[in-house]
Amino acid sequence: MQVSMTVNGRQRTDDVEPRLLLAHHLRDVCGLKATNIGCDSTSCGACTVVVDGLTVKSCTVLAVQADGAQVTTLEGLTGPDGEMHPVQRAFREEHGLQCGFCTPGMVMAAIGVLADNPDPSDREVREGLEGNLCRCTGYHNIVRAVQAAAKSGPAAGQVPQAQEVEA
Repeated sequence: MQVSMTVNGRQRTDDVEPRLLLAHHLRDVCGLKATNIGCDSTSCGACTVVVDGLTVKSCTVLAVQADGAQVTTLEGLTGPDGEMHPVQRAFREEHGLQCGFCTPGMVMAAIGVLADNPDPSDREVREGLEGNLCRCTGYHNIVRAVQAAAKSGPAAGQVPQAQEVEA
């Protein structure tokens, strides 16, 4: 079956098996390795991406369901001059990561939190990220990172538009 989607600003048309998960499509077909596979059951959130402006766990979305969609992965957040997205920058500055496995999904989920609420409280950040697991940080620095990103303005809750990113 053929699917067409825009991934990180790049239009793609690929032949896929109807049962192929979006997470595997992004990793194995598109070569975008930041979308991590942790559980295949929505429990961990390591595979979180933005599809048509909404954060989704790509391990429970079929690639064919994303036909015609705009998909943004962590790789698609970097600006044209290599500048980091405000959420990426805040995660680095606030030490919101350790091993890094959950970080791509956590960053993408944080963008969703900030898109819904540009000035969240600690509790609202924790509730917004509740479906994303981190076994290293204890979440304190992740919450601080999301709040620091919120202070950078509305861009923290947005993904870059139509910028082509090579795999």
